[in-house]
Amino acid sequence: MEHFDKQSDNVKGALILMLAAFGFSLMVAMIKLVGERLPVTQILFVRQLGMTVMLAPVLVRTFPDSLRTSRLPLQIARILLAMIAMLCGFTAILNMPLADATAIAFAKSFFVTIFAVWFLKETIGLYRWSAVAIGFIGVLVMLRPGADGFTIYGLMAVTGAASAGLVMVIIRMLSRTEAPSTILAFQAIGVGLVMAIPAYIYWVPPTLHEWVLLAGIGVVSYFSQKANIYAYSYGEASLLASLDYVRLVYATLFGWWLFSELPGISTWVGAAIIIGASIYTVHRESRRKQRLSSGADGREFSNN
Repeated sequence: MEHFDKQSDNVKGALILMLAAFGFSLMVAMIKLVGERLPVTQILFVRQLGMTVMLAPVLVRTFPDSLRTSRLPLQIARILLAMIAMLCGFTAILNMPLADATAIAFAKSFFVTIFAVWFLKETIGLYRWSAVAIGFIGVLVMLRPGADGFTIYGLMAVTGAASAGLVMVIIRMLSRTEAPSTILAFQAIGVGLVMAIPAYIYWVPPTLHEWVLLAGIGVVSYFSQKANIYAYSYGEASLLASLDYVRLVYATLFGWWLFSELPGISTWVGAAIIIGASIYTVHRESRRKQRLSSGADGREFSNN
C-alpha cells in the first residue's frame, strides 16, 4: 500500500482500472459459463438482484431521496435501454467467442458520439465523424456480412452496444438534475423488476456450482464498478479510456483458457480498427476539453 501511495495519480488510476477491467472480463466469462445451461433472463435477474442487495445500505440510508426523481420518463427509458443492452450483450457473449463480443461492445463509444449529436445537440467536427465511420468499418470487418461466419448474434452485440451508448447519453442528461444514487437505484431495481417475470417463467433450478457462479457475477460486477469509479477519481479520463481496451486481452485469455476459443484474423483486424478509432475519438475529446477550459470564459474552442 505504501508503494501504491507513492505513485502519481495517473499511475494509481491505471492500476485500479486494470483491476476493474480484469473484474469485468471475469464477470463476462462467468456469464458465459453459467449460460451454458441457464437462460439469459434468469442470469440477468439474479445479477440485478445481487446488485440491489449490495446497494441496499446506501439506498436505505438515503431513502426516500434515493428514489425521488423529477425525470421519470427518462429514468424509464434508461431502464428499458439498459435491459436491451444487457439482454443483447449477454446473449452475444453466450453465443460468440468472448474476444469477438468484447471487441464489438467497444463500438459503444461511436454510438455515444452519434446520440450526443442527436439528443444533446453537441457539435461534432469532420475528424470525429471520420473516426466514427472508420470504427464502424472495423465492426463490419468483424461481423463479415454475407460471409459464412456471419450470425444474428453479431447483430445482437451491435444492438447491445448501441443501446449502451444511448444509456450513456441519458445518464449525461439525468446527471444534470438527479443524484448518482437515484440513477443507480432506478436501474438496479427497475431492470430486476422487469426481468422477474421472464426469469420466473423460464426458471431453471441452478446447481450448487451455478449458484456460486451467479453469486460471483453479482459480487464481481459490484466491485468492478466501484473500482472503475475509483480509477476515474484518480486518473485522467482520456488516459484511462484508452487503457480500458486491456479488456480485450483479458477476454482473449479467458476465452482461450475456459472455452478453447482463439480469435480469427478478422477479429484482430476489426478490433484493431475499432480500438484505434476509439482512442483517436478520446484524444480529440481530450483536446477539445483542454481548449474549452483554456479559452476566454471557457467558451472559445474548436470542436473537431
